[in-house]
Amino acid sequence: MKTAVVTDSTANLDQETIDKYGIKVVPIPYIIDGTEYQDGVDLTRPEFYEKMRNAKDFPTTSQPPVGEMINLYNQLADEGYDAVISIHIAGTISGLMTTLNNLKGQLDNIKLYPIDSSITEVPMGWMVKLAARMAAQNEDAEKIVAAVEQLKKQYDAVFVVDDLKNLAHGGRLSNASAFIGTVLKIKPLLHFDKESDKIVAFEKVRSLKKAMKRAQEIIKEETDKADYPFRLLVIHANNEKRGQEWAKEVQEAFPGIPVSLDEFDPVIAVHLGEGALALGFIRDIEKD
Repeated sequence: MKTAVVTDSTANLDQETIDKYGIKVVPIPYIIDGTEYQDGVDLTRPEFYEKMRNAKDFPTTSQPPVGEMINLYNQLADEGYDAVISIHIAGTISGLMTTLNNLKGQLDNIKLYPIDSSITEVPMGWMVKLAARMAAQNEDAEKIVAAVEQLKKQYDAVFVVDDLKNLAHGGRLSNASAFIGTVLKIKPLLHFDKESDKIVAFEKVRSLKKAMKRAQEIIKEETDKADYPFRLLVIHANNEKRGQEWAKEVQEAFPGIPVSLDEFDPVIAVHLGEGALALGFIRDIEKD
C-alpha cells in the first residue's frame, strides 16, 4: 500500500522535512480586518505581526475549503497513492477535523485516515514526521495510525500568555471567565486538557519569570514519569530573545536532553497573542 501524508501549516515543518518525505502541507487561512491571508504564503512573519498589532478588530482564523481538500486527495489518488494519513490541528480550535471526518466515506478512489493531533505546532509536527517516516518505509496505513495515536499520549506542553483576550475573543478558552480581569501582571498558565482536548487555563502566577519557572516545574514533574527518551520544546510568538533565554535555562536544567527553539505559527499566534511562550516535551522519535 502506497500511503501519502498530509498536514496543515500549523505543524511548522521545515522545508527540508517536507521535501524529503513529500509531505503535503495545506495552508490554514487567517483574517485580519476583513482580509484573508493564507498561512505561510501571503505574509512574512514580521508582516503578520505588524498587521495583527495594528488591527482594528481581533484577527480570526478559518479552515481550508472542503473542495481544496477533496482536490488534494484526488490528486494523490491520481499519483498512485492508495491511502492518505491526514494529521491536523486540534478539532477543539478548528473545524477542519469535522470536515475531514465527514469526507471519509465520500472518497472512493483513496482511503482517508484523518487524525486529530489534539494539539498543534511542533508536537503535531513530530507526529507528521513519524507518519511520513513510516510511510516512506511502506508501513501499513493502520500501523501508522496506531503509532501516531501512541505518540499523542507521549507529550505535554504548558503555555504562558500575556493576557487571555485573543483566546477569549475567539472562544478557544473553555474557562476564560475564571481568569480574565485578574490583577495586572498575573500570568495564566494554559494547556490542552487531556480529557477534553480543549485549551484550559489552570493556574495563575504573578509575573512572567515566575510563570516560566512554574511551567518548567510542571514539565519536570511530567518527564520524571516518562519511560521513553524525550526532547524538550521551547516555542515563542515573536519573542525570540526571551525564548532563547528560556531555552538556555531549560538546557541547563535538563542536561543531555535535546532542546529546540521554535516560533509559533501565525495561526496559533492569532489565538495566543504576541509574546506568548510555551514549554513542552515529546517522545524523541529520532531515538526509537
